[in-house]
Amino acid sequence: MPDWEAVFLPTTPPAELVVRGTVTFLMLLVLIRVTGQRESGGLGITDVLLVVLVAQAAAGGLAGDSHSIADGFVLVVTILVWSVVLDAVAYRWPRAAAVLKARPQPLIKDGRLNPRVMRREFMTREEVFSQLRLHGIRDLGQVSRAYLEPNGMISVIRHDDTGTDPPPAPKMLG
Repeated sequence: MPDWEAVFLPTTPPAELVVRGTVTFLMLLVLIRVTGQRESGGLGITDVLLVVLVAQAAAGGLAGDSHSIADGFVLVVTILVWSVVLDAVAYRWPRAAAVLKARPQPLIKDGRLNPRVMRREFMTREEVFSQLRLHGIRDLGQVSRAYLEPNGMISVIRHDDTGTDPPPAPKMLG
């Protein structure tokens, strides 16, 4: 007979789970912000962090490896609440947004590569040119501005454009 109390009642004090969830979320957010944004692809880096943490937090309760469902639920709620709170703080106070949210990085200005951004994001010239070709650009001289966006995409403004090129369409896996 299953021990229903062990399945549904927390085995760890809820306050400890809230503290663990808070510290884990904030520390991972800081670490990811320090390491850069290029490899996150189409998702925002906070979205990736949120998915990983929620999956990990829920795993203990789902697997039944000595964690109750309530433990996982408290952790998931803590992580989701912090995500919403940080988004609300960034929305309400622009100075906080400068710290909490990634900003576009100027990758090219008037046809010149920004080596500082390339070094920080570990981007080679070949990778930049590959992305420019996806925008139909053959020569750096065609580029007025290009930015490495927070979601990892590169947006391009041509000298002859008044707007930006549309991003390349996602490829379907077949």
